[in-house]
Amino acid sequence: MKTLLVLGGTGMVGSRIIQTALSDPAWTAVVAPTRQPLPFNEKLENPIVDYAQLDPTARWWCADAAVCALGTTMKTAGSAEAFRRVDHDYVVKAAQLARKAGTPTFVLNSSLGANAGSRTLYLRVKGQTEQDLTQLGFDSLTWVRPSLLDAGERPESRPGETAGLWFARRLAPIIPARYRAVSTADVANVMLAAARDGASGVRVIESEEIQRSR
Repeated sequence: MKTLLVLGGTGMVGSRIIQTALSDPAWTAVVAPTRQPLPFNEKLENPIVDYAQLDPTARWWCADAAVCALGTTMKTAGSAEAFRRVDHDYVVKAAQLARKAGTPTFVLNSSLGANAGSRTLYLRVKGQTEQDLTQLGFDSLTWVRPSLLDAGERPESRPGETAGLWFARRLAPIIPARYRAVSTADVANVMLAAARDGASGVRVIESEEIQRSR
């Protein structure tokens, strides 16, 4: 029996991870703690949680691998502090609990350009999260750094991102692979492959490698 723990299972990437993992015989069970209930699937365990008050004693923290797609936007968060709370604090806390419970493999959906020293808040927080995860002692740690995510239509209105995708799709032939928009399906597939593989040490998968994985 091989169990996958999915953190952040209601977003663009997280929901795609769950969908793919549920149809993949490599995973016999998928655990996805979320704030709101997910559609029923006999292979899915869906604890309802508050990421601000996680239960450290929950048995489902122990899995064969954990993949994390937790994240928000400045618009949704409302402040830099709230953004950091979700994209750093919640991620690191959940990772700590998973590691303490014995989960050996952790895969994070990060971002192209993540850098703890960046002047840009988004990239700085992503980089600090990566940095802090390296201190937790996972046998296998991977962060995936996609460029602009392309999931087609999405419920949350982001005019700037929509415009960016419009140009990215049309200029894709002349844009370096590193900066081309990547589909959420490709990101999910790469993350799940890293989770299944469980290669020892720390691995970084940049956006151009995601492009080549198709």
